[in-house]
Amino acid sequence: MATKTICAILAAALPMLANAQIQPSQNVLGSNNQSNIIQTSASFLAITPDSRAGALGDAGVATSPDVNSQHWNAAKYIFAEDKAGLGLTYTPWLRKYVDDMSISYLCGYNKYKDNQAFGYSVTYFNLGDMTFTDYNGSVLKSFNPKEFCLDGSYALKLADNLSASITMRYIYSNLTGGLAIGGSEETHVGQTIAGDLGVYYQNRKELGEMAGTFAWGVQVSNIGSKIGYTKSNKGFIPTNLKLGVSYKLELDEYNGLMATMDANKLLVPTPPIWNTSHDQILAGKNPDVSVITGIFHSFGDAPGGGSEELKEISYSLGLEYTYANNLSARMGYFGEHKDKGGRKYMTFGVGVGYRAFKFDLAYLVATTESNPLQNTIRLSLAYYFGNSK
Repeated sequence: MATKTICAILAAALPMLANAQIQPSQNVLGSNNQSNIIQTSASFLAITPDSRAGALGDAGVATSPDVNSQHWNAAKYIFAEDKAGLGLTYTPWLRKYVDDMSISYLCGYNKYKDNQAFGYSVTYFNLGDMTFTDYNGSVLKSFNPKEFCLDGSYALKLADNLSASITMRYIYSNLTGGLAIGGSEETHVGQTIAGDLGVYYQNRKELGEMAGTFAWGVQVSNIGSKIGYTKSNKGFIPTNLKLGVSYKLELDEYNGLMATMDANKLLVPTPPIWNTSHDQILAGKNPDVSVITGIFHSFGDAPGGGSEELKEISYSLGLEYTYANNLSARMGYFGEHKDKGGRKYMTFGVGVGYRAFKFDLAYLVATTESNPLQNTIRLSLAYYFGNSK
């Protein structure tokens, strides 16, 4: 396995590694750095865990239901064609640089009667072996950081075409193994509880002489308390708003084509602009607020005003072709403003089904230089119980 060496003083910045973003310089007046990236803890919660959504440009809040809907919008389980399903995804992470980081995702659902569904999942993020050193390069500790979350969801049918869901989540984050940052303040395991709220709508819509299904979805994810690794410092988890639409066109009895689009916005405070002594905010709002206040402030706290707020919206576009519900070809695009992380990439994938089994693969192609996500591969396997087709 590859061994990574990280200075102990930077241990608190490890959550940013999970989101594959570069730690921005301190945002102060007169700085030449124009980027103003929103930082969160336990950022692995925002990483796409499955291959289908990974091949659709990370879109999934309004796509047709599948076993992996737990992460995107558990309300979709109500309209799943099968009574139950179980899925497993494995993703080698940041494989451009290391060979021992990975994300594993186990999920499943069970429908009860025709108007209720229960979902569950486990996400495990293995950051590989790391060696922590001090500023002089002396080895302090070797450790294997890890994070995971346990989810349980309940979905209810509200009307013929409408459903809603609630998800509860336990989050565990151990990034330093108790190492003292800077040789002084000891660190500890970060733990917290969070929840999701989801709404999903789908309805048959004709497009000319061909039938199709229109759908939209909304999810607010990771609504929960802050998480900390020291007694004096706690950070926001990636509370996020997803809005999405999709339309699946039935070309004929066997062929289908679905187009989907998602928009995402983090509901956590935007870093303000400070003066050079960092004792006065010149633009923006104080980020040291409660979780609920931070959610509401996130729609109007950017120091650049409305134009910067719009920059904080990332988008996903996806296209999926299916044949007889057994073969699928997918492609997508993810875009994010350069001042907010600058992640831009194309995604591709295929799906093959045999009886109740479904295998999916996704591959990421970066469209910007030095993108750490380049060549990311996701592998998924699912089994559906009571398969209707």
